[in-house]
Amino acid sequence: MSVANSMAACALASGPPALSPPSFEGHDWLYILNLFVFLAGTGVCTMLFLKLATDSVRCLLAPENSPDHDGWSSPIQLYRRIGMLWSFAFALRCFAEMQSLWRWGPLDAHGDGRGMALKRMLDPVSADIGFLGLALLFLSLPGITYQLRKEPHPINMWISLPLLKRPGGLVLCYLGCAIAVVVFR
Repeated sequence: MSVANSMAACALASGPPALSPPSFEGHDWLYILNLFVFLAGTGVCTMLFLKLATDSVRCLLAPENSPDHDGWSSPIQLYRRIGMLWSFAFALRCFAEMQSLWRWGPLDAHGDGRGMALKRMLDPVSADIGFLGLALLFLSLPGITYQLRKEPHPINMWISLPLLKRPGGLVLCYLGCAIAVVVFR
């Protein structure tokens, strides 16, 4: 498949110039919103993936007598792996869409064609990674359910609310980036 002569690139090259892709029907605010959501999804999900991955490796490598040590099949490691798979799948899918929206422009139809081809190639990969996370959830569900029912462990998530400051600040930066990309194009 030659991306330079793809049907998508030819269609974009022959279309009228506009601030947003034709699928947005001239609604630039919707283009900004989509770019923002996929940019934020890429950034926040990548942050979560990296956090879970580093925690997982750190706890696997901790000495066995350490309270930080988590065995390979411990419920917390399964929880981390499921979160890693889903956050990676979501980050990959968001990245595919974000790069396609970010690079869109009628002046570079062949680049847009490459971006659309990349998006279509990453879609099944990200879906498969998400399905792998779903399979791991199904496989671990009886064991994790048994472990969670041993003792009641109330979780007060509101105590952890300050942990959302950094991702929240990044989300606001992503909104500014999305607006700037469209406005200064």
